[in-house]
Amino acid sequence: MPSSTTTETPPSRDDVSLSHGLKQRHLSMIALGGVIGAGLFVGSGAGIAAAGPSIVVAYALSGLLVMLVMRMLGEMSAAYPSSGSFSAHAERAIGPWAGFTAGWAFWVLLCTAVGLEGIGAAEIVSGWLPGTPEWAWVALFMVVFCGTNLAAVKNFGEFEFWFAALKVGAITLFLVLGVLAIAGVLPGTDSPGASHLTDFMPNGGEGLVIGLLASVFAYGGLETVTIAAAESENPVKGVASAVRTAMWRIALFYVGSMAVIVTLVPWDSKEVVEKGPYVAALDELGIPGAGQLMNVVVLVALLSAMNANVYGASRIAYSLVERGQGPKVLGRVSGGVPRIAVLASSVFGFLCVLLSYWRPDDVFAWLLNMIGAVILVVWIFIAVSQLRLRRRLEREAPEKLVVRMWLFPWLTWVALAGMAAVFVLMAREPDTRVQLYSTGGMTLALAAVGYAWQKARATKG
Repeated sequence: MPSSTTTETPPSRDDVSLSHGLKQRHLSMIALGGVIGAGLFVGSGAGIAAAGPSIVVAYALSGLLVMLVMRMLGEMSAAYPSSGSFSAHAERAIGPWAGFTAGWAFWVLLCTAVGLEGIGAAEIVSGWLPGTPEWAWVALFMVVFCGTNLAAVKNFGEFEFWFAALKVGAITLFLVLGVLAIAGVLPGTDSPGASHLTDFMPNGGEGLVIGLLASVFAYGGLETVTIAAAESENPVKGVASAVRTAMWRIALFYVGSMAVIVTLVPWDSKEVVEKGPYVAALDELGIPGAGQLMNVVVLVALLSAMNANVYGASRIAYSLVERGQGPKVLGRVSGGVPRIAVLASSVFGFLCVLLSYWRPDDVFAWLLNMIGAVILVVWIFIAVSQLRLRRRLEREAPEKLVVRMWLFPWLTWVALAGMAAVFVLMAREPDTRVQLYSTGGMTLALAAVGYAWQKARATKG
């Protein structure tokens, strides 16, 4: 198939149809707040219980992998801004089937995540208001975020700006208090020193592996900033800024907070899992109302993720349709917004919520397993696309290389090796093995459909 059919699709088509309502302050805060996801607050407890203090190493290792992925994605997104992000890059670099596979797999992941985050947020609010049905809260959240995303992209940007500001403020305050306590200068507390770090790897290599797998998936959601960049005032500047600051943000918020938690709280404390590691750490410091305070922060993180995922899913679907890879109705734009795609993504998300009530043990469980390793599949497409596009850019348009992958191509290959290692580790663990196989089955099915569609289009052409 001639390469021209996959390399000349201009990303500017997204820019023509969609509005450019996101300002630089929106994009900067989306990038900053996108690092602080619900997975950090909710999912890190199980990782600490398994890995002990070595969870810091697990987050550092997975953080290095994520930094490399973001650098590769930033290089391509700065050169080719597109709401399709990695899906559009995969089509340009590998072929339409690759863009189809990566795009629709990620759409399913985002829509399912919308439902999961809605359930988590509803559980918190129902705990505050006993007797109120959780499904009604989920429906309310869905209506709110569907409505804001239907109106204008600047509404999404404003919600994310303030959500991110609250998350950043909360975790910064947590880090300051934690460091002061560790230093022994926080009034009313004694420094624990290194007493909780002596048994650094209590469950051996197996525990570290479980912690590593938990940490990898906690980083999901960083890709949203490259999707949003296409609708900003200056896409290239926005992507470049977000990618260049990714390293310190990951080191500070993820690795830093894990280090503070395991220093303050014994890793085997039941509260780490039952209440969550951040609440456990604040309780250790004797801060009144810590539990409810962190519940508010977690609620904000969940609502932020819902908002971002409705946005991301709608833009990925729109971009796929613009490239002829989905139902044309999803590509309709009104007022600079792909409103049918927003509605479809929201409805799919709420359907996932209903399945969690109607068929929790079979259909819903199968759906959760199916999306378990999608983020790794997306990362592989990003790495392979960057390997191919970088040489093409150097040859044809070197001026577009505003962001450059470090030590190309060696670190790209290192990242691919890291992803392969994570797949091997997932295959070793019974819980994640099912997810690996389920995601593999969905990916192969999408690839087969995408390839058949590609061949059919080539025949017609």
